[in-house]
Amino acid sequence: MDPTTPNDRIAKDGAIAGVLGASTVSAWFLLFDACRNRLLETPALLASVLLHNSAKLPTLPLVAEFTVVHLFAFVAFGILCATLLEAAERNRALLTPLLVVAGGFEAAFVVLVIVLGPEFKGAISWWSVLVGNLLATAVMAGYFFAHHSKLGEALFGPSVTILAEGAAAGAIGATAVILWFLFYDLGSGSNPFRTPGLLAGVILEGSRNAITMSSSSSPLILGYTVLHYAVFVAFGIVAAGLAASLDGPDLWVASLLVFCIFQSFFVGFASVLSDALVQIGWGTIVAANLLSAVAMMGFLYWKRRSVAYSSPDSKPGKTPSNAEA
Repeated sequence: MDPTTPNDRIAKDGAIAGVLGASTVSAWFLLFDACRNRLLETPALLASVLLHNSAKLPTLPLVAEFTVVHLFAFVAFGILCATLLEAAERNRALLTPLLVVAGGFEAAFVVLVIVLGPEFKGAISWWSVLVGNLLATAVMAGYFFAHHSKLGEALFGPSVTILAEGAAAGAIGATAVILWFLFYDLGSGSNPFRTPGLLAGVILEGSRNAITMSSSSSPLILGYTVLHYAVFVAFGIVAAGLAASLDGPDLWVASLLVFCIFQSFFVGFASVLSDALVQIGWGTIVAANLLSAVAMMGFLYWKRRSVAYSSPDSKPGKTPSNAEA
């Protein structure tokens, strides 16, 4: 068979993406275990429970078994995604099945870990697996979109610009919160990661007491940071879609609405976060939310104004104002 045929190209792209995804998860597990001083425990436990139906001590053979099966699964998943992407480029109706497959992949292993939780004896948590899958998905998606420059436009059409703006806005908002917490903790003379550590302990582990900031808490903070950015990026995309559909004074009203929704979203978790809030302080959290909302909406407003002063026909996702019409 000619090595330049489309099928070979799809298989090659999918295999490379799968290897990148598997490597990302392995690197995350390595870092996760190293921070807990339990090197290679996660892949060994996963192999012993999933492949041998019993918990065993971490050994190199178990790690090797997990690596082979894990790599094979990711390569197969990568090829499946590459095939669906190729088809979705020609028919956008296939985009939904692609997203379902990606979401199912994210959820399946997390659910499996939750179900088998007693077998892991608390050594592996659902959030550590979710973080690994999220990082792998981001790396694989980044490879596909970087390797196929027209893929985003083919799949999402003019909305690709809005998605990019929303992701950037979310990253800006998440960074603003992290920097605020860092400066607040440093200014109060405590550990620089005290606030995210408290939030991570409550949200991810259900802890009701302040965690001791030691090497054992490092994985918790790392996992919380990844999920923190993922939530903000998702919220940023929603805000970008709203901002792109409005213009002029309506954009300011939308900004206020988004901020209120953002605050309400946080208040919804107040009962869960109550103990952490007592230790952190309501003012600190509200200030962080306000700062992130201002940063996000300022960025989106600047992007929308840039579009408004350019040709409406040359920019996707732009609704002309009355004066322009």
